Amino acid sequence: MSEFTTPAWVQNAVFYQIFPDRFASSPKVVKPGNLEAWDASPTVHGFKGGDLLGVVEHLDYLQDLGITAIYFCPIFQSASNHRYHTHDYFHVDPLLGGDEAFKTMLEACHQRGIRVVLDGVFNHASRGFFQFNHILECGESSPYLDWFDVRGFPLNAYEGRPNYRCWVDLPALPEFNFKNPQVRQYIFDITRYWLDQGIDGWRLDVPFCIDDDSFWQEFRQIVKTSNPEAYIVGEIPWEARRWLQGDQFDAVMNYLFTVACLGFFAHDTFDRDLAMGMMGLYDFPVLDAPAFARRAEELLAMYPHPAASAQLNLLDSHDMPRFLSLAKGDKTALRLAALFQMTYPGAPCVYSGDEIGLEGGRDPDNRRAFPWDERLWDTDLLAEFKRLITLRKAHPALRTGVFVSLYAEAGVYAYLRQLGDEKLIVALNTARESRSLSIPVASHFADGIYLRDALSASEVVVSQEKIINLTLPPRAGAVFSPG
Repeated sequence: MSEFTTPAWVQNAVFYQIFPDRFASSPKVVKPGNLEAWDASPTVHGFKGGDLLGVVEHLDYLQDLGITAIYFCPIFQSASNHRYHTHDYFHVDPLLGGDEAFKTMLEACHQRGIRVVLDGVFNHASRGFFQFNHILECGESSPYLDWFDVRGFPLNAYEGRPNYRCWVDLPALPEFNFKNPQVRQYIFDITRYWLDQGIDGWRLDVPFCIDDDSFWQEFRQIVKTSNPEAYIVGEIPWEARRWLQGDQFDAVMNYLFTVACLGFFAHDTFDRDLAMGMMGLYDFPVLDAPAFARRAEELLAMYPHPAASAQLNLLDSHDMPRFLSLAKGDKTALRLAALFQMTYPGAPCVYSGDEIGLEGGRDPDNRRAFPWDERLWDTDLLAEFKRLITLRKAHPALRTGVFVSLYAEAGVYAYLRQLGDEKLIVALNTARESRSLSIPVASHFADGIYLRDALSASEVVVSQEKIINLTLPPRAGAVFSPG
C-alpha cells in the first residue's frame, strides 16, 4: 500500500453544511406549486423550495463568515426533500435548478476558492430508481432482478413487510446488491462522473452498510486517480479504524468529537433524553476537565496522523438535534464548543444556521429553513463565529500545529497549539464562576514573555517558574499568543 496521505486543503478548510431544500431559494429557479411556507415548521414530506442558485446568491454571506468548503446534503434527482431516496444519480434535481444550476454553483464557488463536497448515497436507491422501478413493473422477468436482493413477488413496496432487502426496513430505500459487478461498476461510474465535473470530494452516506473492504478500496483508487486532492469522508458515528488505514477513506464525520463537546461544554444543561439514540449512539457521559482532556487526546491518537488531521469535526448535523437545543438553549455552551472546534486539529464544519442561533429538535425539526430575516438572527453569536473562524485562518498553528494538553482542572482546560515558532495557548472555562489559575507552560515560552489574548486583548506574563497566572470569566475562553 502506498503512503497514506490526505488532502492538504482539508485541514486548512472551514466547512459549512447545507441542506439544499432549506438554505435559500432563488426566483430564477421556476418550481411547481404546493411548497411549504419558508418560515413554517418543517414536515417529514414537505418541500420549502431551496435551490442551488439560492446558494450562489448567498455566497457573499458564506465568504464573509469565512467558509472555504461546502458539504451539500444530496442534490441528485429524488422524490424526498432530503434526497436520500435517489432516482437518478447522473442528474441534479430539477427543484434545485437541475444540472445547469449545479454548473453555475460549482463555478461560482470555485471562483471564490470554496470547495464543494457532495453526498454520495450509494448503499441504497429508491423505488423510483430506474432499475428498481423496472422490477416493480416487470416482476420476475426484469433483467435488473439481481441489482437488488428480492425475496418474493409481487414486491411489497408500499404495503406489508418489504420482501426485498432495504435500509432499516424502509421500503422506500431498496439496498443495492454489491455482489453484482454491474452494480459496483455503476457506483464507480457515478463516482468518477461527478469528480470529472469538478467536485472536490465525496461524503459517504452509511458506508458501513456496504460491508466490503475491497469495494471501498477500489472506490478510493477511483477517486484518487480522478483527483488526488479529492476528499473522502465517511458517515461513521463510532470508532472507525477499519476505514482509516490509508486504503479506504480520508476521514469520517467526527461524531465522537460531538459527543465529547456536549459532555464537557454542556455538562450541566445537556438534554440526554433528546440526544438518546442519535446517530446510533447511547452513551453520553458528563466529562470533567481531566476526562475531556483525555478524550481530546484519544481522538487524535485513535487514527493515523493523516486521518486524524482530516477529521470532519462537527457540533451537529441534519441527522441529530441542534447543539443549541441539546444544550437547552445555553449559548455559552455553543460559544465554548465553537472555540474548541476552531482551535482543534481537523476540519471544523458548521451546520447551516448554528452561527445565528438556529435551534431544532429531532428530525424534521432539525431541518428548519434558514431565516434570511436578519431580525431573527443572534448577531452577537454570528460575530463570534466570524471572529473564531478568522482566528483559525490567521494562525497556521491552529490548523496544522501539534496539540499538547497543559492544564485540566476545576472545569478549565488549556492546551498548546504549535507550528514551528508559532505558539498559542487556548484556555476554556466551563464553570459558572470565574476561575483563577496557573498554567504551566514548561519550555514552550521563555520567562518574561508577554502573551496577549486574541479574544479580550488582556495580557499575561510568563513567570520565571514557567507559569502564566490568569483569571478566566465564567463560561469564557481565551487564546494567548506572544505580541
